[in-house]
Amino acid sequence: MRQLKARLKNKLKGAKRIAFVGVGSELHGDDVAGILVARQIKDFPSRKKTSVKFKVFLGHTAPENISGQIREFKPTHIVIIDAADVGAKAGNIIMFDPQDEAEVGMSSTHRLPLRILAGYLKASIGCQALIIGIQPKIIDFGQDACLQVRRAAQKVAVSVKALLRAA
Repeated sequence: MRQLKARLKNKLKGAKRIAFVGVGSELHGDDVAGILVARQIKDFPSRKKTSVKFKVFLGHTAPENISGQIREFKPTHIVIIDAADVGAKAGNIIMFDPQDEAEVGMSSTHRLPLRILAGYLKASIGCQALIIGIQPKIIDFGQDACLQVRRAAQKVAVSVKALLRAA
């Protein structure tokens, strides 16, 4: 988890306003990973003033539908969190630039590829973008998220909260 915190800190260096976008379906098992993380970040109580403002957006299966709300927030950085099938072990966490999505070999269950959404937001807002992916085990309809994915979602949320707390 220390490595995840360090990588997040590096990627979000200089951030003033961060939009966290949770993506996924609550009806398809591990595809809920991004939503799980986003909800945990959203519940984060900010007890002190920080130099970083943040807002959590729940994009569900069509994050493009909230692009206007994200643009209104005017983030300096966008972090998109989603289940990402890269052929790894269930619960593995990967972090990458949206431009690298095709090279990473990420498979998504969403209509609009995340790199397209991130590219649009980067161009229209002038912000930095980052994707955090959690390897799913099963995305069948009607299934619950597996233990590995729930634990990975918790790790990502804890790392983000630690970063926000330190800002």
